[in-house]
Parts: sequence; C-alpha cells; structure tokens
Amino acid sequence: MNLDLFDHPDFHSNWREDLCPGAVVLRGAALEDDVRLLAEIDRIAGLVPFQYRATPGGYAMSVAMTNCGDFGWVTDKAGYRYQATSPENQQQWPAMPALFRAIAVKAAQEAGFPGFDPDACLINRYQPGAKMSLHQDKDEHDFGQPIVSVSLGLPAVFQFGGMERSDKTQRVQLTHSDIVVWGGPSRLRYHGVLPLKAGEHPLTGSYRFNLTFRKAS
Repeated sequence: MNLDLFDHPDFHSNWREDLCPGAVVLRGAALEDDVRLLAEIDRIAGLVPFQYRATPGGYAMSVAMTNCGDFGWVTDKAGYRYQATSPENQQQWPAMPALFRAIAVKAAQEAGFPGFDPDACLINRYQPGAKMSLHQDKDEHDFGQPIVSVSLGLPAVFQFGGMERSDKTQRVQLTHSDIVVWGGPSRLRYHGVLPLKAGEHPLTGSYRFNLTFRKAS
C-alpha cells in the first residue's frame, strides 16, 4: 500500500484551512461518509458510464466524467454546457443521491455560504497522469452560488489562482475526504489539478474521484 503521508488515517482532524477570502479547504470533512460516497459513484457509473470527452477545440480530456442531478456538465465540438440528458443515450442523468446533496449543503454552510442548492454534480475520475488545466467555472447562471468540490482516493495537487489565467497560483495538497468550497469574491478564480501521481489507495486503488457540486440553473 503506497500511501502519501497525508493519507494516513490519523492525519485528518477536521480543520478549516482558509485559502483566501471566499475559499476554504475543509480537511477530512467527508471521511465518515467515504465508503457510502464511493458506493454511490459506482452505482451512478453503472447507469451512465464514465466518458472521456473532448473540448470544443477537439482536444481529448484526460479525466473521465459522468454526472448526476437535474443537469450534467458536458463538452464537445458544440461547446461547454449543462444539459438535462446524457449525450450518449439521451436519458436523464441519475438523480443526485441525498447523501451527496447533504454533504455539499453542509460544506457550503460551514464555509460561509448558507442556502446552497446544488442541482448538478460532475463526477470526475482521475488516473495517473490525468490533469485539469486552469479554468473558471462560468457556465452556471448564478455566480452567487458557491462551488463545492469533494476529493476521494489518491492525493492531488489543486491549483488555485486569481481572476486572470496568468495570475500566480497556490498549490494545495488535497487528500482523501477533503472538501474545497469557493464562492463570493473567489467564485470566478481560475483553478485546476496538476497531473495525478501514481499510487494505490485502499478504497479507490489507482484512481482519484472528485465530486463537484454546482447550481447550474
């Protein structure tokens, strides 16, 4: 078992790490629910399998994706967008599990954003080498609602920048069960994930999963 120091079971003590005004890491906040969260991910992926999507420019993404909730985030030659159905089968996305919603709402509340009402959950699956380039979450209609991001499995380095792509970024080590919340003055900050390093997690094997909750409508 090749665990990073930060993945040791005794490392998490549920503390809050402020990144900047409006952005916080809630360390270990999903630890008590990790097994149930992963079971729900498996169930959702059984209904709508993970897909490697392409950007509007035709570049293949290294992160596999699926969704649950009223809306799902997709990308293809037509652009970035939310839609109520899966492009592969034109079926509604699976309903957002009550557990997912409860964790997202609680995390937002603890981060200072009461009343969060997510209607979309993007589920990303990272394997070694997969990354997410710096980007803004700006396909939503209401920027008054925060973003809630739950990390499960292998550790990753989260990049959190400024309002311009060229701004200096913070590098934040995210480990199993950490939750990042950003909103208010930080809502449109650029962010991304550096290439995932190889490893083995006792619950997810060689993968990292990320749940990103948003209010899309």
